[in-house]
Amino acid sequence: MGKRDREATRARLLEAARLRFARDGYDATSVRDVAADAGVDATLIFRYFGSKKALFDEVTADLPAGLLDGPQEELVARMIAAVVFHDWTRYGGEHPLVAMLRSSAHEDARRRIREEVCATYVEALAGLAGGGEDAGLRAELLSAWLVGIGILRSVVATPALAGATAADLAPHVESVATALLGRPMSGAASDG
Repeated sequence: MGKRDREATRARLLEAARLRFARDGYDATSVRDVAADAGVDATLIFRYFGSKKALFDEVTADLPAGLLDGPQEELVARMIAAVVFHDWTRYGGEHPLVAMLRSSAHEDARRRIREEVCATYVEALAGLAGGGEDAGLRAELLSAWLVGIGILRSVVATPALAGATAADLAPHVESVATALLGRPMSGAASDG
């Protein structure tokens, strides 16, 4: 098998795994299912990734680059764009966090959720929340709200959120983020 064939096979396995994990979760997804979806033998998963866990880790490690770059007052708007409005078609239309949430009965998935959410979202928000005993709590409340928006929009597909645009959410994002972080926040990210 040539290098291009190996790369194509690996890419097909990743694509099949993204969709399976997003739809079925970690425990309900078998190596055989992923391989069958990709049209290859299951042993190739172990050859390319080493284990089902390593495959899961790779397909759920896709946070958009630059999330924390840019004006601080636009951070929450950038988070909304990343979680809610980013093109996640490679994951069946859902943020990789949704695949992890579907897999939350598995300890490794719970650990990854804590690491991804806390290290990426909560830490950044807590830094903006300033001092005070409840800065961490306010950051976690805002994080929970953001994740909830993403789940209601992509998984539950509630009518108002599923049809909303970033501009529709902007005044509400500004209001909630400003209230919870105790500082002026923008509901929209600049295009630059």
